Amino acid sequence: MSGETNCLGCRLANGELPVHMVYENEWMACFLDHDPFNEGHVLILPKKHYHFIDDMDDETAMAILQASQLMSRTIRELYAPFGITQTQNGGGPDELTHFHLHIVPRKQHQPFASFYTEEDWNNEALKERLADTRTQLAEAVAAQLTKSPTGGSYV
Repeated sequence: MSGETNCLGCRLANGELPVHMVYENEWMACFLDHDPFNEGHVLILPKKHYHFIDDMDDETAMAILQASQLMSRTIRELYAPFGITQTQNGGGPDELTHFHLHIVPRKQHQPFASFYTEEDWNNEALKERLADTRTQLAEAVAAQLTKSPTGGSYV
């Protein structure tokens, strides 16, 4: 389904490279960031190649939006963050050249400036728990889907 054979984002979203997948459908994939800002930091990528959200067809854009709702609701219930920040393509220059939406749980009084810099996040413990975090989050997403207002077909 990927439009760019050499695109890292296409390869990640379409399961050609290993990721900690939390949820996917025919239009997009949600998986844990390999370098998490906090536990539950998720990326949402379309399976077709798009650079920006305004390049997408309506079905894909709607799937991304609905997935951001699903991930935010699930993260809020599972981790009880102070807030959640969503940022397109990392909020700055897009080194991936494939649309991706970060869903980042935030702690109270946690500065977010380091998200946009090369500053070390001291997140080695989070990286070591990625498999466990994936299991927890995927199970929580499945539970959200069973209680969704549309009868389980959330996205």
